Amino acid sequence: MTRQIIVGGVPIGGGAPVAIQSMLNTRTTDVAASLEQIRKLHTAGCQIVRLAVQNMEAARGFAEIAKESPLPLVADIHFDYKLAIAAAEGGASKIRINPGNIGGEDRVKAVVEVCKDKKIPIRIGVNGGSLEKELLEKYGHPTAEALVESAFGHLELLEKYGFYDTCLSMKSSTVPTMVAACRLFREKCDYPLHIGVTETGPVKQGLIKSAMGIGALLLDGIGDTIRVSLTDDPVEEVYAAKDILKAAGLRKEGVNIISCPTCGRTRIDLIGLVNQVDEALKNCEKPITVAVMGCVVNGPGEAREADIGIAGGDGWGMIFEKGVQVEKLPYEELLPALLNRIERM
Repeated sequence: MTRQIIVGGVPIGGGAPVAIQSMLNTRTTDVAASLEQIRKLHTAGCQIVRLAVQNMEAARGFAEIAKESPLPLVADIHFDYKLAIAAAEGGASKIRINPGNIGGEDRVKAVVEVCKDKKIPIRIGVNGGSLEKELLEKYGHPTAEALVESAFGHLELLEKYGFYDTCLSMKSSTVPTMVAACRLFREKCDYPLHIGVTETGPVKQGLIKSAMGIGALLLDGIGDTIRVSLTDDPVEEVYAAKDILKAAGLRKEGVNIISCPTCGRTRIDLIGLVNQVDEALKNCEKPITVAVMGCVVNGPGEAREADIGIAGGDGWGMIFEKGVQVEKLPYEELLPALLNRIERM
């Protein structure tokens, strides 16, 4: 079991459920737009959100956002240690830094001291795209070993000043590198880990890479908090994270939808129906399995373990519960009837 830190009331590590994070894509200086996006993320199920703080104007915006945010805020800091101090004093619940790019040890110590005083954790963020020059020269390119060595170097610097309220991330745009780095780190250290694949590319590729990388680690019991990084609306990151946690058996809340891939037996618009069911139930927190099947071969037969489901016919379909038919309806009435029954469950 890892150590535990607390981020604005959300426990990270120490046996706590894996927490879902995202990052705003609004300008931190735009307080109204940032709060609107935070509220949408909160509704979707996000638990912690990170904001870029690139200058003092953004730090002032961060402080205003912190006053009204329903979620704990993480200040993402690069280069200027004074921004970390300003964010900590402005209501940050965690500071994300790379100690190697904010100046000398005296500046790192200044950030540590304010975080100690405010009881704010620090996340050391190591990234394959910004490794120290000496490590790139030593390893040739951003290897898993290089990421871990960088992480330990930064960790030792914080420990030198008596700071242990820390979590770490070692991210890469290459899935095997990220996975190997996190596994290697976990063998050697019990600090909590924030896991995710960075710079994942288009949405489809990003979902696949994230599911592979994050999923592989979660199945190994590694990972205390996650972010699915997508070039998309941050809300979609949260939905993807919830789906990964459900697929890994680590999240019971929310609907698990199963559906067949369609074949020549299908006589209804199964693809359209599945998408409609998914959209209608994306914010449903009931721990149920819903089946959407194209024919009676797959449902209710092969989907008999589902709590409720649809099996298509030729322009009609049946609704079944626990493998038992309860209604036979025209195609256009299937979705409303299904949702009505789920509402009553």
